[in-house]
Amino acid sequence: MADVIDAAQERADLILESQIQAARQSARGVSAMFCIDCDRPIPEERRAALPGVSQCVYCKELAEINAKHYRGNK
Repeated sequence: MADVIDAAQERADLILESQIQAARQSARGVSAMFCIDCDRPIPEERRAALPGVSQCVYCKELAEINAKHYRGNK
């Protein structure tokens, strides 16, 4: 039974890794230096990790929470 579970976990890990790579490749573009919502500087580390980023962590987090709320998810 453990072999089946191990195989399923390995497959899930491979799928997750491929999804992460696809997301990184699709987000090509120039990152904004300042957040489009609050005008705070976006740290260099965030801009390097997410090419094409336009929001700071706080505004992106708030936008995701609002989107989740409006979709009716909890």
